[in-house]
Amino acid sequence: MKSFACGDVVPGCEARWVCSTDDEILVNVATHAAETHGLVELPADVVQAVHKAIVPVS
Repeated sequence: MKSFACGDVVPGCEARWVCSTDDEILVNVATHAAETHGLVELPADVVQAVHKAIVPVS
């Protein structure tokens, strides 16, 4: 399992996900970014920041 906290990329955001794969997290993050932060497309630097902030959980 993998975990991502949006606040690691967008300070103050409390959204977080625990998913099986990085790709699953990215799908959820893309939806959240559009609905909550107004980002219709994720810029490459944001995608990289998300990848760096994903951590394994047991």
